[in-house]
Amino acid sequence: MSERYVTLAEVKELLTEESERRELLMSQKSALEHAQKVSYLSAEDTRRLVEEVSALDIVDDRIAAKIADILPKYPNDVRAIFYKERIELTADRIQSILDIVAKYIG
Repeated sequence: MSERYVTLAEVKELLTEESERRELLMSQKSALEHAQKVSYLSAEDTRRLVEEVSALDIVDDRIAAKIADILPKYPNDVRAIFYKERIELTADRIQSILDIVAKYIG
């Protein structure tokens, strides 16, 4: 069994599929409701966004999932995502992330 980071859109997709097969536990219902409220992109768009930002040298899988969940619109949003990381965020790197996100949120 392998592990990977999943985005809220993927959680929504997985739990929706599971709810069609069986009754969800209360915690799963709560997670699905939360994902439905805060996830703006489809799971497919989210996967594409994660793939694009992961291609940047400063973004790992965990950060890519955060970017896809938060969908930063401003430089300070990107800085907040990288707050605890030991990465030098230049204006160009921040703008690269914002440009990728902008393609998906229009």
